[in-house]
Amino acid sequence: MVIRDKIFNTITQVFKRHGAVTIDTPVFELKEILAGKYGEDSKLIYDLADQGGELCSLRYDLTVPFARWLAMHSDVQAIKRYHIAKVYRRDQPAMTKGRMREFYQCDFDIAGAYDAMLPDAEILRITSEIFEALGWAGRYTIKINHRKILDGIFGVCGVPADKLRAISSAVDKLDKSPWDEVRREMTEDKGLDPAVADKIGAFVVRKGGPDLLASLQADATLAGNDAAVKGCADMALLFEYLDTFGVLDKISFDLSLARGLDYYTGVIYEVVTEGSAPPASKGGETPGVRKGEKKANGGKKAALGPDDDRSADPSVGVGSVAAGGRYDELVGMFSGKANVPCVGISFGVDRIFSITKARMEAEAGGAAAVRLNEVDVYVMAFGGKGFTGLLKERMQVARALWDGGIKAEFSWKQKPKLPQQFKAAEAGGVPYAVILGDDELADGKVRLKRLGLPEGHPEKDGVLVPRDGLLGEVRGRLKALEEEEEARRREDLERKLESLGVRS
Repeated sequence: MVIRDKIFNTITQVFKRHGAVTIDTPVFELKEILAGKYGEDSKLIYDLADQGGELCSLRYDLTVPFARWLAMHSDVQAIKRYHIAKVYRRDQPAMTKGRMREFYQCDFDIAGAYDAMLPDAEILRITSEIFEALGWAGRYTIKINHRKILDGIFGVCGVPADKLRAISSAVDKLDKSPWDEVRREMTEDKGLDPAVADKIGAFVVRKGGPDLLASLQADATLAGNDAAVKGCADMALLFEYLDTFGVLDKISFDLSLARGLDYYTGVIYEVVTEGSAPPASKGGETPGVRKGEKKANGGKKAALGPDDDRSADPSVGVGSVAAGGRYDELVGMFSGKANVPCVGISFGVDRIFSITKARMEAEAGGAAAVRLNEVDVYVMAFGGKGFTGLLKERMQVARALWDGGIKAEFSWKQKPKLPQQFKAAEAGGVPYAVILGDDELADGKVRLKRLGLPEGHPEKDGVLVPRDGLLGEVRGRLKALEEEEEARRREDLERKLESLGVRS
């Protein structure tokens, strides 16, 4: 939770920087609200029946409830909104990889009629700011595509209209499966003509940037398709804005990106990192079969049940760590009136957490370096023969620090031993100790000690501070400590960027 809270705070600060307000929606929605919005993934929705017989479902994401909320509040025609809450999916869990049935999403959406591609560009700028703030500089890619370009490609290749979304869902699996497997699904499972599948394959394996867009705009077959032309025009404008925002170098224009959800109408995107995809199989091992597990069903991969923990399954990566797009028609599905154009992105906090924790454990210091609380001062006492424990005095000092807004603790024993007090402070990573002694208190002073200083440091034993000036002294030293840690973080980031060949 310590790491998770830091991720929440980092994301929320970026949302607020861009002027967002927050809302909340119920965990339950009427089943009819969620039905038909998620394509093939609709099978992952948890359905429930309440005591009155009303059919309900647990929310699958935060986007559809937001669109329903907009439809119910017709006075809200424009809003920048963020929402952090749990969602639910009947998926196969892989706990260590952030794939769960109950997990957090952090959504940011812009609703309202604005000039083309401006809100879309700001969403991607926000995405970049968040992953840079999380310390992922140089270690993530924003994959981007346009539904109209994809529909145009399917159209010129000859995909029947009733198979568009099914084929789109198959194409979206290219980040996890080779083209041969995706082609097999298209032709054998979904009944697509093999010649049409081959035409699609020539397009969807391509990725790049503005150079790929120029190639598509020069393609004579696409030039006759209105959807493709409109999609390419949107992308050209978006690339121009992303260049202005300093985000273009983090973008990969990827024609295999399809996003299986039915409600997307324009630009779509997802964020991937090194933990998003499974490692390549080695030595003829069958992905998805655990070590020592025999293949069954004529040599096919042994099936995993819905209750299996897939943490050890090498065929499972965490997937994308954030994803979203434009959905201009979703609000109109609920209101039956004019649509409210929307664009947004959802950050998968549990997947981000899984990768962040793994990185921390792999780097020097590991997860043990993470402080479990935010206490700034541990109030201690010591003495010789006849030592009373100075309990009330410790309580008085703690009270004064609390009144001054300082995070402080003290031992709940009347006569604690000094080593035990130091051990408690050290376990919590507390940076400062206030040490009370009979002689110092008689002089109206206390000893303020920075914990963890090396031998030979001039303040290794602490400094005497007037008791009535303790609050000001602690505040000043904590501010200096914060500036020192910020400088160290900047130096660490500079070193990481240099090692990755990225100029800050």
